[in-house]
Amino acid sequence: MKHRQLNTASGKSSRFNALRRVTTAVWAWPLWRSCRQFFSVNRSFIVFIALMSVFRSACADWYSVPTGSMQPTIAIGDRITVNKMAYDLRLPFSQQVLLRLGEPARGDIIVFDSVAAENRLIKRVVGVPGDKIAMRHEVMYLNGQPLQYNLASEPSVVLDAVEQLGDVAHRIAIDQTQPPQLANFAEITVPEDFYLVLGDNRRNSADSRVYGLVPRHEVLGKATYVAFSLDYDQLYLPRPSRFASSLYAM
Repeated sequence: MKHRQLNTASGKSSRFNALRRVTTAVWAWPLWRSCRQFFSVNRSFIVFIALMSVFRSACADWYSVPTGSMQPTIAIGDRITVNKMAYDLRLPFSQQVLLRLGEPARGDIIVFDSVAAENRLIKRVVGVPGDKIAMRHEVMYLNGQPLQYNLASEPSVVLDAVEQLGDVAHRIAIDQTQPPQLANFAEITVPEDFYLVLGDNRRNSADSRVYGLVPRHEVLGKATYVAFSLDYDQLYLPRPSRFASSLYAM
């Protein structure tokens, strides 16, 4: 009796499994056919999206800038383009570096994933490995020599000046309504594979003076252009004058 009962149970189980496979096949076939039809109809679009995703991950991307830490160079609401192959060739969809293509230079505006700040930031490189950098009363010192400054506009509450950083001349802002807590720091020698970065809006920027030096592996790419810009204070109206403008043009 027990033997027959076991056989009966085994037979029922086999029939149940067969029925389940048939049911699964009945449900899966229309789904598979629908997927094939969808891919056949939208093949070009799907390939385009896949290639665009790879391109944005490894070659170039754009980011919106929600803060004013890089004013007057970058305005709040700018959408900037970033060359991700300026310094590294990376495996798509990862941070794995396959090949170093170059190194950030003084004056470069870089985008980096800051572990210290727990955020993605954009700042200007002012110190590269081996540089000795200090700041005294808003004036930058590079390897013991003060940088040159010239006022870009009439003196006002916010000073607009041009800073000569090696071969790169760029504008900076000093908001005199803000406390000068970050106007000074002692000389530091930038070690290998680290960079000292500052925001162009010197009294309104959390940068290396707050979060420390930027490790080389955190750098994602070099910011190059303003793709387009929206004025957040004017109902997000576009700013045509900033469209396709270089971040390095004076």
